[in-house]
Amino acid sequence: MRDPRVQKLAKTLAGYSVNVQPGENVLVEMIGPERDLLQAVVEEVAALGGNPFVLLTDKMVQRTMLMNATEEMIRTWAETDLNRMKQMQGYIGIRSGENVNELADVPEDKMKMYNSLYNHPVHSEQRVKHTKWVVMRYPSPSMAQLANMSTQAFEDFYFDVCNLDYAKMDRAQDSLQTLMNRTEQVRIVGPGATDLTFSIKDIPAIKCSGTANIPDGEVYTAPVRNSVNGTIAYNAASVYNGITFENVTFRFENGKIVEATSNDTEKLNKILDSDEGARHIGEFAIGFNPYILTPMKDTLFDEKIAGSLHFTPGQAYEIADNGNRSSIHWDLVLIQRPEYGGGEIYFDDRLIRKDGIFVVPELECLNPENLK
Repeated sequence: MRDPRVQKLAKTLAGYSVNVQPGENVLVEMIGPERDLLQAVVEEVAALGGNPFVLLTDKMVQRTMLMNATEEMIRTWAETDLNRMKQMQGYIGIRSGENVNELADVPEDKMKMYNSLYNHPVHSEQRVKHTKWVVMRYPSPSMAQLANMSTQAFEDFYFDVCNLDYAKMDRAQDSLQTLMNRTEQVRIVGPGATDLTFSIKDIPAIKCSGTANIPDGEVYTAPVRNSVNGTIAYNAASVYNGITFENVTFRFENGKIVEATSNDTEKLNKILDSDEGARHIGEFAIGFNPYILTPMKDTLFDEKIAGSLHFTPGQAYEIADNGNRSSIHWDLVLIQRPEYGGGEIYFDDRLIRKDGIFVVPELECLNPENLK
């Protein structure tokens, strides 16, 4: 018998996140071995009158393809999948059971080629800009291990997070969106090196409440491209191209990352040298999901951590556009709750969040006790 929490999640994905309408084509991509949620989503899309299509992807097989890839092969791969994506009005991506480091030994030149020739046109340009999409993870023992939890405890945590009342969260986000839309200058301060300033003037703030990611819980915008100055030291580890990066620190001058260090500074800088836009920021977001408290090297969870922010080198979203273009979009997370060192966010010299808690009356609705 199917877990009722799975069915509830499938209804959220098809009916709320993607809002499937009769006659719409919806691609459901499953990366991993999980089948219960995949089947439930297909049923829910069909029940709403949509046409479900399924793509099954295996990370180990993908690694083998990339290890043997040529430029011609990746261009053909991208052309084929781009043609399919152009026929879709909706996309639901489910990732499950994968080894986060599966692609760690794929040569850098092949990963760069894959990101620029495949991911950029198929996902960044077509899927993100022209479909109603949602991307999510599904619980697995490997994810529980990353979260330092038992499999059962992680599964319970997962459904608390993913079956949150996102409509309630959406209403609570209105006040932060309004405040960000009238803010010009942002300052981020933290222990050690972090002291960063930038402008968000005239760039729209966008609410994220379960319509693009599950789990969700952030409001994002982008800095004016050349306005970023100072230093940010991230404190959540991040996996990019299968490699785990820790203690990432960027120093900015007039919008550009002029110095970047981490546990693997050489590889970090190679990523940032992918193209001209990779050394500029495409997104600034504030996270506040009340159930997500600790990083687990999974961006979809980590960027929503209560009391966090992320500051993203690479491609800007068209809906909150600062003009930055890149083949990468890398959400790096700074947690500002006391157990992670604390920190402050200022809007136009007004303190709006301290040590991960909103301290102005109009934003208190986004503090954990008011979202659960």
